[in-house]
Amino acid sequence: MAGLQPPRTTRPTLRGSFGMTASTHWLASATAQSVLERGGNAFDAATAGAFVLHVAEPHLNGPGGDLVAVLATASNPSPQVLVGQGHAPRGATIEHFVAEGLDHVPGAGALAAAVPGAVDSWLWLLAEFGTWELADVLAYAIDYAEGGVPVVPQLAQVLLRIEDLFRTHWPTSYALWMPSGTVPQPYTTLTNPAYARTLRRLVAAGAGQSRTARIESARSTWRTGFVAAAVAEFAAVPHRHSSGSDHAGVITAADFSDFVPSLEPAVTAKFRGATVAKAGLWSQGPVLLQALTMLDHFDDERIDPSTAVGIHTITEALKLAMADREAFYGHLEPADAETVLRRLLSPRYSRERAGLIDPVASTAFRPGDIGVPPYIPPLGTDRPETGGDGTGEPTVQLTGETRGDTCHIDVVDRWGNLISATPSGGWLQSSPAVPELGFALGTRLQMTWLDRAAPSRLTPGRRPRTTLTPTLLLSDGRPVAALGTPGGDQQDQWQLLYLVRTLAFGLDPQEAIDAPAFHTTALVTSFWPRTWTPGGLVIEDRVDEAVVDELRGRGHDVTLSGPWSQGRLSVVTRDPDSGVLQAAANPRGAQGYAAGR
Repeated sequence: MAGLQPPRTTRPTLRGSFGMTASTHWLASATAQSVLERGGNAFDAATAGAFVLHVAEPHLNGPGGDLVAVLATASNPSPQVLVGQGHAPRGATIEHFVAEGLDHVPGAGALAAAVPGAVDSWLWLLAEFGTWELADVLAYAIDYAEGGVPVVPQLAQVLLRIEDLFRTHWPTSYALWMPSGTVPQPYTTLTNPAYARTLRRLVAAGAGQSRTARIESARSTWRTGFVAAAVAEFAAVPHRHSSGSDHAGVITAADFSDFVPSLEPAVTAKFRGATVAKAGLWSQGPVLLQALTMLDHFDDERIDPSTAVGIHTITEALKLAMADREAFYGHLEPADAETVLRRLLSPRYSRERAGLIDPVASTAFRPGDIGVPPYIPPLGTDRPETGGDGTGEPTVQLTGETRGDTCHIDVVDRWGNLISATPSGGWLQSSPAVPELGFALGTRLQMTWLDRAAPSRLTPGRRPRTTLTPTLLLSDGRPVAALGTPGGDQQDQWQLLYLVRTLAFGLDPQEAIDAPAFHTTALVTSFWPRTWTPGGLVIEDRVDEAVVDELRGRGHDVTLSGPWSQGRLSVVTRDPDSGVLQAAANPRGAQGYAAGR
């Protein structure tokens, strides 16, 4: 195993044959497993669990946000991507933002809101692939919203940090999340009756119709009824941010009706004989594929993530892939996207990029030559002293601490349906809460540039490039695993570690999740204020001191984070020959759990 020893695990990998769920919150995992136990399939279960995540982790995702999912059905093993990322509103033009005195899209407030895609996409998935009634699927979230959920410590910390912002500038958020006039303490109960009423109104919209018609009526009500109207009216009023800025949103009710969920084929690449399936260039998914194809040119000793040489090689591959992300990724025209992807993932290009990995850490921004002029973004290294509160960014600090973040859920059922979904956006700290709806808008447009030369430029009607990047794994064309993690720009970095440890070194799921994690910060961050930290490498301090010393000797600017500080990865697996299922979830954050039998 080239020096990689199986780590001591915090919990066992679950094994069974009936159904498995894993997510970033135990209530979502329990909900999804309950649906499976009552006869639902993986898509019923994932949808029910996702709506519970809106209630249980409102600081990490919300109904005003978005999602990306990769799925395969028992009847069609070809991996497909559910595109739940909303687009920029019609009025979200570069000219408008510049006229507002901006040179970046803000990190908070309604002006940064893309059209919410999460709710409509989950309902579409339920109609297309699920079997359950809408009322039964939403009953779990309604019950938790009305009866309350325990406030996890991270949620309490977020609310404490932004208490003054809410009280002073965002009174609707203060009333919703601090109804007693004080910050909720960890493990006290928090309700959201306004969101429960929103869900009940969606269920009631299709009363007396067939199952599919009931779901379609709920979707129509969301897109053209009271939800779109309330969002448009509320967003049109300027709300002050902690930075002192004051901008009204441009999203309208008509923008809601423009959004249509869709499926598209996944983009794939191979590593150590396995096929990895991801979303396309409008996500950061190809970063994982590019890095893996580079690493596939090295023997196991060179990519062992428990050694200094392995950490170095992996980090340098990720830097190269991330540079290509900024230079070439975005919501491109289909023909252009196909050309760019073909060149980025070609064996010749991956071999050329792998050849750039030297023994010493690079601090240069190095996009490759694929016959397309690369976009060079602003390479600013200054991090502002203010603006961290209420920006809603799911970033990871140099200490390993998350600010904002995201959710994840994986489900596999006994029939062989698999789904890996990463919901995010609409964080309670991203924008003032719409009082009658019980949620806030997201700020995904902050991932676009106000520069017409950028492939990820702000464009009305187009999706911003998202960091949401779930993964499906296939063996001999058959789906065998669904996995993912929160973490903004780190999502594919932490998933890469999992795949290297399981595919190259044979660790089981929980062993791979529990092993020490690391990530590079030598990238242009996707979230405000879009900074770049050349040479940065953050490692959990469980790593041996000699390894850290060698990495510093190679030129890495190493920061040690807490021993269990990076990532919240979860996974479910299926052996298509034996039918044996597995599941594992991350102990980091103390709220991710797997369930199954």
